[in-house]
Amino acid sequence: MLNKIILLFLSLFSFYYSPAQSDWQQIHIDVVYLASEDLEGRETGKNGEKLAAAYIAKRFHDIGLSPKGDNGWYHSFAFSSNPHEKTLKDVKGTNVVGFLNRKAKQTIVIGAHYDHLGHGANGSLAPNDHSVHNGADDNASGVSSLLWLAERLSKVKKLKTNVLFIAFSGEEFGLHGSKAFVDRPTIPLESISAMFNLDMVGRLNAERTILVSGVGTSKEWGAFLDNAKPSDIKMNRSESGIGPSDHTSFYLKNIPVLHFFTGQHGDYHKPSDDSPIVNYPGILDISKLIYNTIIQVSDKQKLTFQKTKDENKEQSASFKVTLGIMPDYVYSGKGTRADAVLDDRPGKKAGMENGDIIIKVGDMEIKDIYDYMKSLSKYNKGDKTELTILRKDKEVKLIVEF
Repeated sequence: MLNKIILLFLSLFSFYYSPAQSDWQQIHIDVVYLASEDLEGRETGKNGEKLAAAYIAKRFHDIGLSPKGDNGWYHSFAFSSNPHEKTLKDVKGTNVVGFLNRKAKQTIVIGAHYDHLGHGANGSLAPNDHSVHNGADDNASGVSSLLWLAERLSKVKKLKTNVLFIAFSGEEFGLHGSKAFVDRPTIPLESISAMFNLDMVGRLNAERTILVSGVGTSKEWGAFLDNAKPSDIKMNRSESGIGPSDHTSFYLKNIPVLHFFTGQHGDYHKPSDDSPIVNYPGILDISKLIYNTIIQVSDKQKLTFQKTKDENKEQSASFKVTLGIMPDYVYSGKGTRADAVLDDRPGKKAGMENGDIIIKVGDMEIKDIYDYMKSLSKYNKGDKTELTILRKDKEVKLIVEF
């Protein structure tokens, strides 16, 4: 029955999709299905996750990949449910794994998590709204890019590396799927030359800026990205191999990683993260950049792994307060731009609005996101200070109480 549903869905789109049409049309089809109401938010262990897994496996099969899980296409795992609940239950999740075999010694892993929050599981930023959290950007967008790359790379007959494509589940509950894979890999970990992680690549902004993390995990990454980046894409780079996504599991096994990300937004972890507001040509542009980087890794074969400074751990441990904003991590101007200001948090209560740019906290000037994080470390709960912000090019001063 499950396969019939998927085949019916694909046939409904086939009448208007052809290779001659826009190259991002299949990306659009993949996102629309994965973020549809029928999948009920793809929560790990629920029926929507199973529907999504079957769809991805079907796409892998049609592209011509080989199954490389521990049970055909599937790589199963289990973990304990939310420890804050009174009754712990084992949640069973499924990664979907496809292999492009070029009979090479080295393998590149391309990963993207496909699970999301269901009807507002732990992690929702709309905790009182139990409608479906469709997760179009987070992370149907990354899966659509993964599938595009699988289709494109499968046609490169002279590719000098194997490629393992993994759609992870359990990411939203704590990277469980990727942790399970590196603990029980279906190929030798020592054969993996690099891991590319696509998590939230569906909101390329008007400034065409993306954030690439993990650049410090190999000395070759900088030059590869310079060569791959088109002139109309801006790239903010972060050295750290540690972050709240699946590349971390591979970095901790001494594998060079890159994480591609178009930034947080006001729809993050809310029911409003839906397919009509995804930037589909933007996903294609990012996918092409990743493709060009992968080709260079294929030619290089073995990369030089490097340990990096754990920026994320330092930031989280260094401050006891928060403004309650979602910083725009891809903003490249002076200061820190608030992509979204959360309700009932200090920033909102002080009068901050979406799009405000913080240029000063107290007497500390804010040049970038790192200055912003550092400034918060000076304050404790209950402290008050002055915020200086730019709002539509006008300087505004607000008093905030943490």
